Parts: sequence; structure tokens; C-alpha cells
Amino acid sequence: MEDLNLPSYSFQFREDTKKTQIFDQTRKKYYILTPEEWVRQNIIEYLVREKGCPRSHIAVEQSLTLNTLNKRADLIVYNNVLQPALIVECKAPEIKITQKAFDQIGRYNMVFKVPYLMVTNGLTHYCAQINFNDNQIDFLREIPHYEKY
Repeated sequence: MEDLNLPSYSFQFREDTKKTQIFDQTRKKYYILTPEEWVRQNIIEYLVREKGCPRSHIAVEQSLTLNTLNKRADLIVYNNVLQPALIVECKAPEIKITQKAFDQIGRYNMVFKVPYLMVTNGLTHYCAQINFNDNQIDFLREIPHYEKY
């Protein structure tokens, strides 16, 4: 897999029916190693190791219902009182981050109402803080450390 704009982490891999799989430490299961899954696993490790997120407070591919449609958010991070605090939308590295990705995560946030959003393809990362009182979005240089959630 391609190098990402993140620190390098070690992962467990295996071959199964000619497809490489990666072990997800959070879900405790192997998943097919797609480019998007590669980004997702690296972002999880980044959140755990660099930003202090407890692995037990990260939900991977969490289901949500949006206007009667079933969707899945790539990552939801819950704060210390188990309220959703961060949604992360992961794209494959070859997918350019466009307004469409921001619209998607914005729709998800209509359900979760989190203060932090992140969209990444592993190479380019966008992070925003939502101020619901002022109806304002502020783009941040990076995701805050978990203790700020």
C-alpha cells in the first residue's frame, strides 16, 4: 500500500483467497485491504497513538439513519462521557477531497451533532470545528488531542 501523510505504523496482514487482509485492532477482525481501509486503519492508529483517543471510544463504520436511508460513518470518536465528539470520513488516497465529501460528512453530522469533523484521503487532511451557537465552521490545522473533546 501507498505511503500516507501520517506516521508509519505496524499492522498485521494475511492472505485469504488471494486477497490481502489487514487486522483491525479496534474491531478485532481481519478486513480486505482496500485503499480506503488502509487509510481508515492508519487514521485509527493516528488517533490512538498521537491524539490519545482510547481505542474503546472509537466506533468503526457506525450505522446511522439519514432520511430513512441506512448509511455508515467511517469513524465516530466518543468523548469521556460517551457522547459523539468527532466524525472522520476516509477516502482512498487516489480520491480527491471535494465538496461532495464535506457534504457527506455534514449530512452525517445532522444525526450526530459532533463538534469536530475530519475528512481525509490519507494524503490530505481537513479538520473543522463546528460552533453550533454561532452557526460557524472553523478549519483547524489538525485534530485536537482527545482531552479537548
